[in-house]
Amino acid sequence: MINSRSNILVWRTLEQIHKMRAIAMAAITQRSFLNLTALKSFTAETRTRYERRKLGANSSVKCSQTLEGSAQSVTVSNGKDSLVICRVLNGMWQTSGGWGRIDRDDAVEAMLRYADAGLSTFDMADHYGPAEDLYGIFINRVRRERPPELLENIRGLTKWVPPPVKMTSSYVRESINISRKRMDVSSLDMLQFHWWDYSNSGYLDALKHLTDLKEEGKIKTVALTNFDTERLQIILENDIPVVSNQVQHSIVDMRPQQKMAELCKLTGVKLITYGTVMGGLLSEKFLDTNLTIPFAGPPLNTPSLQKYKRMVDAWGGWSLFQVLLQTLKRVASKHGVSIPTVAVKYILDQPAVAGSMIGVRLGLSEHLQDTNAIFSLALDEEDINSIEEVSKKGKNLLKIIGDCGDEYRRA
Repeated sequence: MINSRSNILVWRTLEQIHKMRAIAMAAITQRSFLNLTALKSFTAETRTRYERRKLGANSSVKCSQTLEGSAQSVTVSNGKDSLVICRVLNGMWQTSGGWGRIDRDDAVEAMLRYADAGLSTFDMADHYGPAEDLYGIFINRVRRERPPELLENIRGLTKWVPPPVKMTSSYVRESINISRKRMDVSSLDMLQFHWWDYSNSGYLDALKHLTDLKEEGKIKTVALTNFDTERLQIILENDIPVVSNQVQHSIVDMRPQQKMAELCKLTGVKLITYGTVMGGLLSEKFLDTNLTIPFAGPPLNTPSLQKYKRMVDAWGGWSLFQVLLQTLKRVASKHGVSIPTVAVKYILDQPAVAGSMIGVRLGLSEHLQDTNAIFSLALDEEDINSIEEVSKKGKNLLKIIGDCGDEYRRA
């Protein structure tokens, strides 16, 4: 376990996280389901406005993505703000508990191995247990033990998930300073902001304060996580220069391509995706298994497996999911790679996607070879058609769940 490191090392168990989430959700009164038909459509006027911005009429909202010499990295940028990230990000939700006991030293050693292998972008959050603290220890090891060239390539992306309280400048500043201190950096590479309650417009105040902190050099880039298309449009119309939105996106969950990708195309905002391998469900481990019979298949013994199994149930059930796994296995065997490698590459090739997350169980298991194989994999037309043929047989999750992030805002 991680030992105490001054008064800023914070351990939060999953039970505490869920309690915080429950408190935040309870504070939201008179909530109603989002009515998909009430979401604003993109009018001709809206399209014209964004096209003008893309051409430079309002450069404060224009974002861009450029590859930095290889398929492994990408630059997300907005005006003078830019950040080069690895297209496959190391997701650190798994450090928050529920995936196995994390040893601090083993975890940091694993982070060093990922960085040495070129997988140098780490994604975390203020509520992912010790994730920010681990990054702080890790980045100091890099400073002491690795060449400056590697240090320059390391990226630490974190999230801020506040309760729906009044967003004052001092409150936002103090919250961000906690992450800066835990991660032991003077400036956060990227701050991804989440908001629970859209009926409370305080998210705009928070984002304006975050933009001020960016101007002060406390944050390099401002981004979003789990915002829907309507709110993303509102944020951009308020001239808040976000570079990306982190959303759930997989072969099963194609919601981002149905609505949000269109706005991203118009504005240049990019998507960073999570849930892309569905907590490990999209893997050989679950191929040819029958989870409808108790104890007949691998146990769903992590929070991510349980979460994404519910997504499979909503999409089309385990039988159809097996057809998808069989299809992915044929494609994977054709290219000499694994099912997760194909699943991630397929999403990376989708419009507006800058990067995809793969969760890392630091010190417990690694997937360096599979991950690096993503960058050299090229899916051909036959591969894509076979995957889409199965994917489209599933139910429309946009109609069942709602837009990106709506799964976190339903009563």
